[in-house]
Amino acid sequence: MPADPLLHGPSVAFDAVVKRYPGGTVAVDGVSVAIAAGSFVALVGPSGSGKSTLLKTVNRLIAPSAGRVLIGGAPVDTWEPHRLRRRIGYIFQNVGLFPHLSVAENIAIRLRLDGARHNDARVGALLDLVDLPRDLAARMPDALSGGQRQRVGVARALAAAPGLMLMDEPFGALDPVTREQLGAAVRGLHDSLGLTTIMVTHDMAEALLLADRVLVMQAGRIVADATPRDLLTGVGGAAADALVAVPRDQARRLRALEEGV
Repeated sequence: MPADPLLHGPSVAFDAVVKRYPGGTVAVDGVSVAIAAGSFVALVGPSGSGKSTLLKTVNRLIAPSAGRVLIGGAPVDTWEPHRLRRRIGYIFQNVGLFPHLSVAENIAIRLRLDGARHNDARVGALLDLVDLPRDLAARMPDALSGGQRQRVGVARALAAAPGLMLMDEPFGALDPVTREQLGAAVRGLHDSLGLTTIMVTHDMAEALLLADRVLVMQAGRIVADATPRDLLTGVGGAAADALVAVPRDQARRLRALEEGV
């Protein structure tokens, strides 16, 4: 087993990755792209474009039909799946907190799986990191708001100090204000902890505002790969332009309302 490249913001590479399901459906169609260590990349595209499928090949929740995924230059199948997943932060829309465990127990579950004991200090530090009061540690998940539960999910994902963070529609179930606040918090954590972050989102405005680089998927392929600024100037092509047009039109209509036009 090589030295662990999953820590401290590793690179991620997709090498001719294909995912084909029984019956012939191709969810991912020959994707090759390199993601630099320490970058924040958004995967966007319409429903069914292959975004979540591609993301899940990184932590081996989905096995490619062909091609390879590499982290820090090493193929992901170098590690047993459960060991790989313990070293990757994974945040998804419905949080997935265990309802019968307290906030502290949910956050510390990865630490316990790794054999750590006496995790109170670590849990407290993680609650501080995601801007939650420490007295929430004893509460059960159903006593929290949606935004608080999602912050607990972020804390749990960070518990094992991963360098790589995967996010699959992490803010989709939240109200707009909470979504904005949590998005800014996650971007701040990415920067302060030196993570590599890959985020799947349907929200193009969110991708443009949070990511360093945006990959646009359509029919299982990456059809645009550019910075947010470049996408806004129209260099991404038709599929990217259609996605950018939505927040741009919303901004135009809001300006018209503000100006009384």
